[in-house]
Amino acid sequence: MMRRYNLLLIFLSLLLNARAQNYTRLSRTLDELYKASSIAEEASRNQMVNYWWDKLASTNSIPLIVEDSVVFLYRGQAKSVKWMGDFNGWGYDKYFVNEGKKVANTDIWMLKASFPKDARLDYKILVNDSEWVIDLANPFQQWSGVGGGSPNSELRMPLWKEDPIVMPLPNIEHGTMVRDILYNSKALNYQVSYSVYLPFGYPNLKNIPVVYVTDGYEYTHERLGNMITILDNLIATKKIVPVMAVFVDQRDPINRSNNRRMTELAMNEKYLNFFTNELIFEIESKYPVSKSKEDRAILGNSLGGLTAAYFSFAKPELFGKAGIQSPAFWFKPDIYTFCDNAEKPPVKIFMTTGKFFDKEEGARKMEFILAKNTCTYQYKEVNQSHSWGNFRDFIDDILIYFFPAQ
Repeated sequence: MMRRYNLLLIFLSLLLNARAQNYTRLSRTLDELYKASSIAEEASRNQMVNYWWDKLASTNSIPLIVEDSVVFLYRGQAKSVKWMGDFNGWGYDKYFVNEGKKVANTDIWMLKASFPKDARLDYKILVNDSEWVIDLANPFQQWSGVGGGSPNSELRMPLWKEDPIVMPLPNIEHGTMVRDILYNSKALNYQVSYSVYLPFGYPNLKNIPVVYVTDGYEYTHERLGNMITILDNLIATKKIVPVMAVFVDQRDPINRSNNRRMTELAMNEKYLNFFTNELIFEIESKYPVSKSKEDRAILGNSLGGLTAAYFSFAKPELFGKAGIQSPAFWFKPDIYTFCDNAEKPPVKIFMTTGKFFDKEEGARKMEFILAKNTCTYQYKEVNQSHSWGNFRDFIDDILIYFFPAQ
């Protein structure tokens, strides 16, 4: 018994020493700043503060991240500096202390926080409660927002790594994009624009599986979904069979600033009829795609995730697969009853959500319904939020689950 007790003490001692060692860099780096800020002579003080800041900036160490700890940093004259982002619901969470403190005798502001080691979060800096700015000292950015939006700064915790599949692979064959095809919809009584991805080898392929994608402009945007690159890479590396993708644009073709997603993607029966009675027929009459429901998928995020669930449960004879990303089920709570009463659930579902002020509560409620109705599905949660960084990370997983190479 004594031997076990001694071994336990040794283990705990090693664990505590390891943790202390892991945080040494953090405390040492901050101590260097405090010492520099306490130098009495102004010129010498400024010189040492500049040296401290430049050393961190040159090594991409702003924000300063060690283990699960983060020190956000900002430099400039200000009355107040706050950090807004996925971690506090962009101001929604009033319990998260987001106001930085100014280091005495300097123009440096800091905010200390702690996050899971595998988190990836968007943020901006709010100066004087009026000016929203990106973190100029942080080289990592994630674009967000409908229609392309604007850049946010990106917090990358140590265990989060960018999937190489989202970056163009060298020396591979590429598919072809047919962009901005106009279709006059009778169901909607207006024009719709869509683009088509044709995998390498077309038109020598037959019975090609097809994925229909809402918010198609965002999914193809290189700074957002970057799905064309992902498709090319997955097909070239034989992780999926050659797949065709139809990217439906929610923007008005005549006035791109008019985005119709709030109506089209809100369990809209007319929009469902457009897909089932017009678009699918249009695609199948033009391209050698499979007409089997097992080879036809619907994919979307947020309201598009709501639509993917609605389409696949409304028409399981057409959509055998549904990719549901960070679904905005809260927008139409009827979706729960609708899916719970389904007689023939879709063949496969892949649903994802973030854990930071994303749509996790609604996704978990739907996951319970999927399990109760014995659906075939995968459900994933990650330490991210409602961001294209999150959506993009799962595109390859969804495609591999739906269309694995034989």
